[in-house]
Amino acid sequence: MLKPLAAALIALGATACAVGPDYQRPAVETPAAWRVSDADARDLANTAWWLQFGDPVLDALVDEALRANKDLLIASARVDEFAGRYGFTRSALFPQIGLGASALRQRDPSAVPAGTSSPIYDSYSAALNASWEIDLWGRIRRQTEAARAQLMASEEARRGVILSLVGSVAGAYINLRDLDRQLEIAQATAKTRGESYDIFKLRYEGGVISLLELSQNQSQYEEALATIPVLEKSIAQQENGLSLLLGRNPGPIARGKTIDDLRLPGIPAGLPSELLERRPDIRQAEQNLIAANALIGAARAQYFPTISLTGLFGYGSTSLNNLFDGPNKVWQYGGGLVMPIFTAGAIAGQVAAAEASQQQSLFGYEKAIQQGFREVNDALVDQQRTGEQLRAQKRQVAALQQYAEIARLRYENGYTSYIEVLDAERSLFNAQLQYTQAQQVQFQAMINLYKALGGGWVIEADKRTVAGAD
Repeated sequence: MLKPLAAALIALGATACAVGPDYQRPAVETPAAWRVSDADARDLANTAWWLQFGDPVLDALVDEALRANKDLLIASARVDEFAGRYGFTRSALFPQIGLGASALRQRDPSAVPAGTSSPIYDSYSAALNASWEIDLWGRIRRQTEAARAQLMASEEARRGVILSLVGSVAGAYINLRDLDRQLEIAQATAKTRGESYDIFKLRYEGGVISLLELSQNQSQYEEALATIPVLEKSIAQQENGLSLLLGRNPGPIARGKTIDDLRLPGIPAGLPSELLERRPDIRQAEQNLIAANALIGAARAQYFPTISLTGLFGYGSTSLNNLFDGPNKVWQYGGGLVMPIFTAGAIAGQVAAAEASQQQSLFGYEKAIQQGFREVNDALVDQQRTGEQLRAQKRQVAALQQYAEIARLRYENGYTSYIEVLDAERSLFNAQLQYTQAQQVQFQAMINLYKALGGGWVIEADKRTVAGAD
């Protein structure tokens, strides 16, 4: 009777449907276009964009970070953890088979073996055992679906770390070269003003200029000198931060091209609708939603009976010599059913919790999409407006250089006081620093745009982590 029943249960398990909602991607309202469009946009989202800077040192730093960054190594280990969880969860779909063996010496007067009068005897056994829960209602399948989605989410999280890491390394390096350029400007300005101060001291000692003019000149010199240690401190701290991204202890960082020699990457093209497939954080949020959706079905399946099959085949004997003889064969098989009748709301509470968790994941998915749209629009506006600012500041620096030259000539020829020279040179110094800072902002805006759009470049970077591991 049990064999036909087992066959029927197996067939039913193979064709059963899983309870709970099947996942469907939520409808998302996407803008038709970005707020700022650029006619020069090109299909660069699938290329290793940091190579466009044209700096081999930066390329090497990115490769080093992809091999040794600790956050990325942690994310990779987390993927391995979820892969193990998925394998463990999925194993419940299949029969579980084990082997058992025992040897026992005992004294039991009430159970003396036939053919002997001694209450002390040995017993031996060896058997294969098997058990299988028939997943009629899809509880295990829903749990497996959730585990797989969690595995995929952890992989997308790892790619999100790659996306952030490459952008952070490139941004930190650009910022470092910006600080280097500011330090060069401050040192050159301090050198020029120091030479001017030496001349003014001689003039003062000769009675040509007043103490007021000497003090004004010294204030300019000290202003430039005070800027140098501030920039040197920022450079050291920036090197330490970049070292951490590279997986190193704090220390010096190699330099390549100056910020003036670096090339600005091209503008990547992309439509708002493509963002759902290009950004790892959005894909991660969707996988979390898939997992939460599947766990609703796993919770609801607890309302239904749990049916399992068990079996055993082996041998048992009081003598090891004839353990595997035919008469000592033992076997058994059967089935069991467990069904909840009254749980005081335990299952209902789990279902409600799963449904609420699914709603949280849904809102998180929608928020991730909106955040993605915002970041792309912000980066596009930043890139365009900073370019306009940079061009204006370049013209300002040229005008102030001319102003400073004319002011000094007017002072040397006695047409104006030193106040005019002081104003012109101070304005020029500040404008030079602001111009190189604007260069860094424009480079960072382009980096942010590639990060915001995502794309196949993350996969290209991911390949470098595999190459590094090999």
